[in-house]
Amino acid sequence: MELDRWHWYGQMLRSRLFEEAVAGLWREGAIPGEMHLGIGEEAVVAGVLAHLGDGDALALDHRGTPPLLMRGVDPVALLRELLGRPDGLCRGMGGHMHLFSKELLAASSGIVGAAGPGAAGFALAGLHLRPETVAIAFFGDGAINQGMLMESMNLAVAWNLPVLFVCKDNGWAITTRSESVTGGTPEERACGFGLATEVTDGTDLAAVWEAAGELIERARAGGGPGFLQARCSHPEGHFLGDPLLRIARHPVSEITEMTGPLLKSLGRRGGASLAKRAGGLGKIVGVVLRTVREQVRSERDPLTVARKPLVKEPDGRERLEELEESIVLEVGDIVRTATEPVAAEAGR
Repeated sequence: MELDRWHWYGQMLRSRLFEEAVAGLWREGAIPGEMHLGIGEEAVVAGVLAHLGDGDALALDHRGTPPLLMRGVDPVALLRELLGRPDGLCRGMGGHMHLFSKELLAASSGIVGAAGPGAAGFALAGLHLRPETVAIAFFGDGAINQGMLMESMNLAVAWNLPVLFVCKDNGWAITTRSESVTGGTPEERACGFGLATEVTDGTDLAAVWEAAGELIERARAGGGPGFLQARCSHPEGHFLGDPLLRIARHPVSEITEMTGPLLKSLGRRGGASLAKRAGGLGKIVGVVLRTVREQVRSERDPLTVARKPLVKEPDGRERLEELEESIVLEVGDIVRTATEPVAAEAGR
């Protein structure tokens, strides 16, 4: 099987534009609460989903929009769900973190690490009900220290479950550097349980597709579970309005606002010694500076990487222009349809 680069680039672009529209609605106040986007993860999702067929299952984390869209969920119903409407995918009760599609065998959870046991359950059911199918667990590197994820990996090996654990590794656990709270690496953890492992560039669609394919086919054939560590980035931070990202993008105004309270805390009576307080302040400054440095560095956008080889094909530029224009129009139609008044309200 060969990778259909045109199809999956289109799926990645569709997901990106959809989520950018979601971000706009969130900033307008139309979507309440936090919003975790999957922007930056498109190549990881597409490279894995390109190997899936009917009966394969998805256990997702709090960034479930890209995999659900690329798997075929109704985008209008999905957007209405994010808007909290009763005609949404889950009747407006799931929000963006708790999404479910029975038809697609896909479910997401905002509980960190919950994709592990979810996928193990899907895989166990698949052994009995859908032979030669696989289950996929998507999670971030911040989940790698969660007990239930580790237990799921152990059980998957012990029971030889057809499951692939996919770690979308951006190096951060919200505002904490993952390496500072994790012994070893995610790959080493997985190897310790006996999982077949691969580490790949999560910004490169073709690289993810190749690495995931070997692990998925192995699991599908009864060879045991696998673990894929795909390095990527979140250009919008952990969530929209991420404070570290605000500082990186607007250092003068944001740092000025936070400097006063931090310096004031150094002089408070009682509590830790001045040396320990200064050390804590230094750690905060270190995290901020590291975020700024990472934002300044040019990041590999997975869409840019996926687009480059297409431009070089015969009539590539013309085909891309046509494809991209059609997807822009499609997403615009989705947003307009999804934001129309609820039928009951329209009839009043």
